[in-house]
Amino acid sequence: MDELEKVEKLRSRANVSYDEARDALRACDGDLLDAMVYLEKLGKVTDVPAGGVVNTTADTTGSYRSVPEQVIQSEKKADENAFSGSFGHFVKTVCTKLSVNFLKIEQDEKVLAKIPLWAVLLAFIIGHAFTLVAIVVSLFFGCRYSFCGQDNLDKVNEVMNKVNTAADNYSDHKSE
Repeated sequence: MDELEKVEKLRSRANVSYDEARDALRACDGDLLDAMVYLEKLGKVTDVPAGGVVNTTADTTGSYRSVPEQVIQSEKKADENAFSGSFGHFVKTVCTKLSVNFLKIEQDEKVLAKIPLWAVLLAFIIGHAFTLVAIVVSLFFGCRYSFCGQDNLDKVNEVMNKVNTAADNYSDHKSE
């Protein structure tokens, strides 16, 4: 189909002038459907003649909306889903990591407790001052802390080993 035929077809379906149809086709690289959508986005489409159902679709109420309205609605939904989807994914990931990883408390090579991280976080939120004091005091009584679970926690455990070693060195220094 040559350009003149496409312009005439677009003109009759969109009920626009020859120049508007030609400009829309050129802006859309000759694609007839894209040109129709382009004209609707610009608000150029006035009254679609019978049989020109290219630019409408039924919504849930049975009425019809134009393509620009559909584009605006779908963009809003995509933005909402992107935020809620990414936030929901973030929350799910955090909850999973808190459930499959544990804080292990040991004293003299004996495991005293293995607590899920969600419980540690909850204890810290409810009584952060008490929790911090209990951790620091227990370090000086030979308790050692480490993390275990499904995730690779080697970097965190390196830091925990340094803290445990520092507490041991301080205890040894004070007892001399």
